[in-house]
Amino acid sequence: MQKKIYEDLKDQLLAMQSELSVTDVPDQTATVELDQSRVGRLSRIDALQSQQLAMEAERRRQRLRLAVDAALLRMEEGDCGLCCHCGDEIAIQRLQFDPTITGCINCAA
Repeated sequence: MQKKIYEDLKDQLLAMQSELSVTDVPDQTATVELDQSRVGRLSRIDALQSQQLAMEAERRRQRLRLAVDAALLRMEEGDCGLCCHCGDEIAIQRLQFDPTITGCINCAA
């Protein structure tokens, strides 16, 4: 893999890693109070829905963080740009679009 492309991919991964490590996101996954004297039924439903959305967003964030860490590890080990399934090279365009990609286009299909 060309050194410049490799460095660009590493910079992109490091930027993603630093974005994902930001922890100043307000916690919206806290338990929703079911006290009807304070909050109406529809407000509780909205709160429960918001809670579930926040929990799913955090799960996606965790998965992406793991994918970024794995991609950086593959770079350190010299496996960057190789398909994890068949060992063929992954197209540069695929890696530039998403540097966490682990498979070539043939294995992805």
